[in-house]
Amino acid sequence: GLMHGVDAARYWDMGEGDYRDSRDFKWNNYISRYHQRHLDLMDLLAMYQGRANAPLDELAKLMGLPGKLGMDGSAVWGAWLDGRIDDIRDYCETDVVNTYLVFVRFQQMRGVMTAEERKAEESFVREQLAAIDASHWREFIAAWG
Repeated sequence: GLMHGVDAARYWDMGEGDYRDSRDFKWNNYISRYHQRHLDLMDLLAMYQGRANAPLDELAKLMGLPGKLGMDGSAVWGAWLDGRIDDIRDYCETDVVNTYLVFVRFQQMRGVMTAEERKAEESFVREQLAAIDASHWREFIAAWG
């Protein structure tokens, strides 16, 4: 936002904005750590204790999800320097889907989704990924328990 001049007033609204529900943002906004308008899944699952966090890769694999395949965040800079942009993209895409699938499990655990809704969402994701002709998605689906 700073670099490109993006207006993100709604994101920074903490109850003083001109939106009809701005008053609600005083107590539930995007900035405050413990509010629900957004959440940091790893932070929340660790109960806001930095020493208690579990890496996404380990959580995903414990749940029978693929986890990281062939690259992790520590390898991104080296891949960038080597010009391996496609590998970085593939890593980021699978990381996002792993995060989403862990989030879906979290939603079931906290009662936002039923077990049936979670299974249906996971099936939908699997079907959508299977329709994409890309080796990283084939590897992802093969690793998905």
